[in-house]
Amino acid sequence: MTPRALFLFLLFPIWALGKGSLVSGPMLGYRAHREVLVWLETRDARTVSIEYEIEGKPATSKIMTLVAPPATPAGVQPVKFVLPLLEMGTRYTYRLMVDGKRLSFPYSLSFVTTDQWEWRKPAPDFSFLFGTCAYLNEAAYDRPGTPYGKTLETFRHMAESGADFMVWGGDNLYLREADFSSESGIWYRYSHDRATPELQKLFAVMHHYATWDDHDYGSNDANRSFEFKETTLSAFKAYWGNAGWGEADNPGVYGKFFWGDAAFILMDNRYHRDDSELKQEGAPAKSQYGARQLDWLKQSLLQAKVLGHYPFKFVVTGGQVITSFGGISETFDYFRHEREEILRFIQDQKITGVVFLSGDVHFTELARKKLGETQWVYELTSSPLSSGALTSAKEIRAADPQRIEGTLVVDQNFTQLSISGPKGSRVLTLRCIDKNGTVRWQHAIPEAELR
Repeated sequence: MTPRALFLFLLFPIWALGKGSLVSGPMLGYRAHREVLVWLETRDARTVSIEYEIEGKPATSKIMTLVAPPATPAGVQPVKFVLPLLEMGTRYTYRLMVDGKRLSFPYSLSFVTTDQWEWRKPAPDFSFLFGTCAYLNEAAYDRPGTPYGKTLETFRHMAESGADFMVWGGDNLYLREADFSSESGIWYRYSHDRATPELQKLFAVMHHYATWDDHDYGSNDANRSFEFKETTLSAFKAYWGNAGWGEADNPGVYGKFFWGDAAFILMDNRYHRDDSELKQEGAPAKSQYGARQLDWLKQSLLQAKVLGHYPFKFVVTGGQVITSFGGISETFDYFRHEREEILRFIQDQKITGVVFLSGDVHFTELARKKLGETQWVYELTSSPLSSGALTSAKEIRAADPQRIEGTLVVDQNFTQLSISGPKGSRVLTLRCIDKNGTVRWQHAIPEAELR
């Protein structure tokens, strides 16, 4: 190499030698008053960068770069950028670069930080999506016969809904036998499904929070004995953007966040779970959460009550809570003592505004249960997003006294929930939207009814 050639080589930026590429993303994770998480996934990248600025103010531009992000056993690089000390209630735009090459997308990349409305102004109106059970077909690993994944159109309607964020309630993907039998198989499934083209706009245009159920944790109906639970915990944390995961001395995917005047408590019903088939009568301490997480749930409900800003308290968990499903699905009926303890705590502590969000059962319904003389709790079950629907649900659920009439949907769907109105008279409105974009039902719950 001549001296001149050596000189030019040394001037050549190192990222120009990279051959990195985008695999999936970006996805907006949690947001706060002064912080937002942006996620993406690359392959063979030497550097991954994000440049962000207040919309219309290029002088505020900042850049963050990660060098040599580590690869998973599937050979890909999940990357998280936590953007710190942002301005509150402000829109930011951002750009992504891999090995110095700017990535382009058919939609704009932006986010808005949380406004400091507390003690200063009325709570903002907002809406969010909720859904469960997203099976994405891959013939080489699917069971023989008719594909279990039925549609991807649901995700297109979700991306176009205008919602502020999405809460994924479990079975966000389905680990197959070839996946959950090895660490590399688990990491492969997480990467493969996340890269589905029809999901990319949805991940980019709103924020996302998630908890899991059996299929993104392990095998069907898996309990705390699952041999690769540490691997699925690591994969779930790598591919989702929640602000926190369990507690330092009690692992899991549980955590909470606040949006507007609503508290969201995400439960982990797998990592510490006793098997559903354990006989309730001989095991009074039988639990799907474990004692530590159950206490954490109680304290979180009390915290939301004491803070005073949150008339709505959503508890997100994999299986149905207040309803019983005839032993066909893993509902709270398998954990009756734990359910009674939670509902009794809500009643005794006068915790109002509780709405359970659940899935798993492959149909949608809205139910409610009366606690004592004047207190109600609601439960929205929303399922499936793309998996097969339980066609027998109409017959099985025909006589359910807790279901609100006209809310049973046995088809691929999601639910959009909106909170709006003046202080003290807020209204929670739920709209079930199917794979064709048709509103199958709508129901309004005034704040006063939840009190």
